[in-house]
Amino acid sequence: MAHGIEQVLAALNAQNVRYLVVGGVAVVLHGHLRTTADLDLVVELAPENAMRAIRALSGLGFRPRAPVPAEQFADPEARRLWMDEKGLTVFSLWSDRLPEVEVDLFVREPLDFEAAYARAVHVPLDTTTVTVVALEDLIALKQASGRPVDLADIEALRAIASSEAKR
Repeated sequence: MAHGIEQVLAALNAQNVRYLVVGGVAVVLHGHLRTTADLDLVVELAPENAMRAIRALSGLGFRPRAPVPAEQFADPEARRLWMDEKGLTVFSLWSDRLPEVEVDLFVREPLDFEAAYARAVHVPLDTTTVTVVALEDLIALKQASGRPVDLADIEALRAIASSEAKR
């Protein structure tokens, strides 16, 4: 796992943030090697959890790509306005200290967070253990997105699921 991504996840863990790794990094952690340009996270959107996530990321120098204060991510009304007025689906953050990692936080939970969190898998990395969305939830998220890269990921993930079922 790229060093910067692991640093981000370790910082979230240190702040006891409830999150799920989704997107391309989750695909890699489930066993399908492919490149990805960002770290997609579903953070539990309870205001105190969302604020812990923002604090953890800010501590690594992350700041929003959009011209808004990062703390607004913890405000449900601000996120609703971003979705309604700007069509925003993710809140993107970048850091000049970790330029190889862009973090995308979903502005709404795209699945039942509690149920998905209960099904999540915990993957040990070199310096921390990360919470990754379960294979079936990742496939569902990829199906909902429907982009060509997601359709290719679904094929690979189904093959992984099939080989796991045979064990």
